[in-house]
Amino acid sequence: MSTERRKVLDMLAEGKVAAGDAERLLSALAGSAGGASAGEPTDAAGSTPKLKYLRVVVDGRDGNKVNIRVPLGLLRTGIKLSAMVPAVAGERLKASGIDLSDLSSLSGDELIEELRDLKVDVDTPDGDKVRVFCE
Repeated sequence: MSTERRKVLDMLAEGKVAAGDAERLLSALAGSAGGASAGEPTDAAGSTPKLKYLRVVVDGRDGNKVNIRVPLGLLRTGIKLSAMVPAVAGERLKASGIDLSDLSSLSGDELIEELRDLKVDVDTPDGDKVRVFCE
C-alpha cells in the first residue's frame, strides 16, 4: 500500500475526513493506473515497480552526453554507515556545516519511496538538457 493511500485511510479512521472525501482522494490517487499515482508506470501485476536507480542525463547541444545511473542501494548503505560515524568525527563534520544526525533516523526504504516523485528538468537557452529522476 502506498504511503499516500495509508495517510488517507488514517485520516478517515481518525475522523479527519468524511467517507466521501476519502473515496475521492483514493480515486484521485488510483488514477487510471490501478493503484499507482496517475501517470506512474506499473508492472505486469498492476503494482508500482520498485525504484532501483537515480538517473542523471545530460544532452549537450555541442554533442556532449552524460548518462549516470546510481543504484539506490548505495543510499540505503550510506544511511546505515552514517550511524557508525565516531562521535568526534560527527562533531567535526557538524562544525563544518555537515550534520549527519538526521540521517540515522531515516529509513532507507521510506526515503527512496519519497524519491519516486523526484523529477528535475533543466533546458538551457543554448540548447543543453539536464534530467534527474529515479527509475
